[in-house]
Parts: sequence; structure tokens; C-alpha cells
Amino acid sequence: MKKNKIIFMLSAVILITACNHKEVEKEEDTTFLVSSPLLKDTFIYKEYVCQIRSIQHIELRALEKGYLQDIYVDEGQMVKKGQLMFQIKPVIYAAEMQKAQAEVEFAEIEYQNTKLLADKNVVSPNELALVKAKLSKAQAELALSKAHLGFTEIRAPFDGIMDRFNVRLGSLIDEGELLSTLSDNSKMWVYFNVPEAEYLNYTTRTNIRDIKVNLEMANHEMFDYQGTVETIEADFNNETGTIAFRATFPNPKRILRHGETGNILVPVNLKNAIIIPQKATFEVLDKKYVYVVGKDNVVRSQQITIGAEMPHLYVITEGLNETDKILIDGLRKVKNNEKIKYSFEDPKKVLRELGQLHAE
Repeated sequence: MKKNKIIFMLSAVILITACNHKEVEKEEDTTFLVSSPLLKDTFIYKEYVCQIRSIQHIELRALEKGYLQDIYVDEGQMVKKGQLMFQIKPVIYAAEMQKAQAEVEFAEIEYQNTKLLADKNVVSPNELALVKAKLSKAQAELALSKAHLGFTEIRAPFDGIMDRFNVRLGSLIDEGELLSTLSDNSKMWVYFNVPEAEYLNYTTRTNIRDIKVNLEMANHEMFDYQGTVETIEADFNNETGTIAFRATFPNPKRILRHGETGNILVPVNLKNAIIIPQKATFEVLDKKYVYVVGKDNVVRSQQITIGAEMPHLYVITEGLNETDKILIDGLRKVKNNEKIKYSFEDPKKVLRELGQLHAE
């Protein structure tokens, strides 16, 4: 019985040893994927939070006091230049104009009679001049009364979209009271703040009017049209260290509205950029590393500095060059200073499989 137990234990040891040996062989036979950084001219997008404004956005205010008699438009309606929008009750101003008109007619008759007498030397030229001045004054008062009457009609100064009404029909309106706002959304001005260093890069390396930008809307979809940076504000904000850029976007479908927010994407060209897949990196204490494979097939960790980030890719500014060989897959399966077997794959193919490089 004891002999059988010893035989059983030896068999178990042999079996475990055989399994461990096969597992070691399997690990030793693992072939890792290795590639090199890709040296390539490319571009990235710098992203800035932006505020979207109508190219024209004005307040519509009453120029005269009175009761709001009529509203001829609706909230959110497109209006044309010169279209009547609000009518303040014009009774008093119409009466004032009629009175002024009567005074003009009286002054004209008086002037004509005095002129006839002056032509016959019955009255002096000075008296004629006084009567003429009286007529001019009456005509000026008539023009003023017409202007007051015209102020009771609020017309659109340009094509635009009506905003919410601040008053209702029949309200007593004071002079200067806000009625609504009007926005011209045919083009949009988009403002975004740029740090000083990046401002210097843009202005020293390119013509500011050559910068084309894209707009990511609040729903994370890209706006259909590109914008052009047209102007930069005069002064830096000393509190934030930034300066405001303004880009103009066409808005033919009137999708963009005054007051929206989004993100401006500015393309930045990178010459001879060193590009690697993000999955080839690992992090230790907030620092990025890759495994570099030496000529002796030993992997060694190498700290890198990331200059820019793209989908699935990093642009490296320090720590690597295009001749290095880096581990792409299986980073968790190796240890520093460990010798491995690997197969090398062309970096263009690696990036193409990530969907970040078009076939050439």
C-alpha cells in the first residue's frame, strides 16, 4: 500500500513538472509584434472652446411712448429689411403732424402774400425775411412731427430672425423700452481664446487670413462649413494670458444661432513628426514609457515626451527616433530587461491597421 502511494506521488510530480515545462516552452515561444516609429509630415487639431455670435444682433427698442397697438410678426420668424414689426398707437403723433401741417400751410400763404407786397416795395425786405424764417420753422416742426409719427412704427433694419417678445399687445410702452432682439444669422462670428505662445506660433508662421478652422457643435457633430479667421483682438487678457480670435462661418441653413457654444478646431502642421500607436505606451507615476527592443533582443523601458495626441496615436518630441524598435503588443507579458522573440512589421502597416494612415 505504501509502495503504491509513493508511485502515485512520483507520477503527480512528473505530470506537474511536464506541464510547467510545456508552459515555460510556450512562454519562451511567444513571438511579439515590434515596429518602429513613423517619421511623417502630418497635422493635428488644436481645440478651443468658443462662443457663437450672430454677425448682427441688435435690441429693438421703442423710440416713443404709447400703447402697443399691433404686432405684425412672431417669435422666431424670419423678417425682411424694412418689414413692419411693431406699431405703437399713433393717435397723438398723427394729431401733432396735422397741426404742424396746418401751420406750414398758413406760413406758406403768409409768405406768398408778403412776397407780393415786397415785390411792389410795400413792405421791406427784412419783413419778407422774417416771414420766410417763420415758414422754415413751421416746415422743420412738420418734419419733426413726421419723425415722431414714424417712430411709432418699428421696422426691421436688416433681414433677420425675431427673438422672444418682451412686451404684449396693448402694453403701455415707455420710450427706450426693450421690445425684442433681431439676429442676422446669414454669417456667424465665432470667438475663441488663444494662449500667448500659440498666438505667436500662428502669427509668425502663417498669414492669419489663411487659417481655415472647423467647428464642433455642442452635440459633438462637425458643422458642414469651414470658417476663416479674420481678426484678432488688440489686447491680451492679463488674467487669463489669452487673446481672442474671431472666425467667420457661413450659415446658409441657419443651423447656428446666436449664443451657442462649441469647439473650434485649428489645424497645425507638423514637419517630420515621430508617430507611434498609443497602445505601445504604458504609464508609471504620470510618465509615459515604451519598451525599446535592442540589438540583443532585450526590451528596455524608455521614457518619452508626448508633444501631441491624435486618435489612437501620439506624436513624440523626446525619447525616440525613427530607427528605434518598439514593442507594439503584449506589454503586460514582458518585463524590463527581458529577452524576447519578435516579428517586425512596417510602421505604415501598423498605423494603417489602426485606421490612421491611408494606403499610399
